[in-house]
Amino acid sequence: MVTKVKLCNEADVAPGQMLRVDAPGAPPLAVFNVAGAFFVTSNVCTHNIAMLTDGYFEGDIVECPLHGGCFNVKSGEATAFPCEKPLQTYPVVVEGDELYAEV
Repeated sequence: MVTKVKLCNEADVAPGQMLRVDAPGAPPLAVFNVAGAFFVTSNVCTHNIAMLTDGYFEGDIVECPLHGGCFNVKSGEATAFPCEKPLQTYPVVVEGDELYAEV
């Protein structure tokens, strides 16, 4: 079953920035603004339990703060060791200036 979860307003995530979202009934989520396009992934690294929004984000790559593994936020693909399993990604819905994820 797909549930639409409110994340934030567009203005809450400037280009090149990320935002942690803890919404009721949803897993920990991360919102990424890649040059004005929004992407949502799980906020938990697939290698070891760490919040990706505590790491580094540049271009379309987020780096885990724990062991330096990386993911492409557009596709969820693991791009650097020790991460091998992709991140869960979620479709983004924009309504007015509000962002939602289909979880």
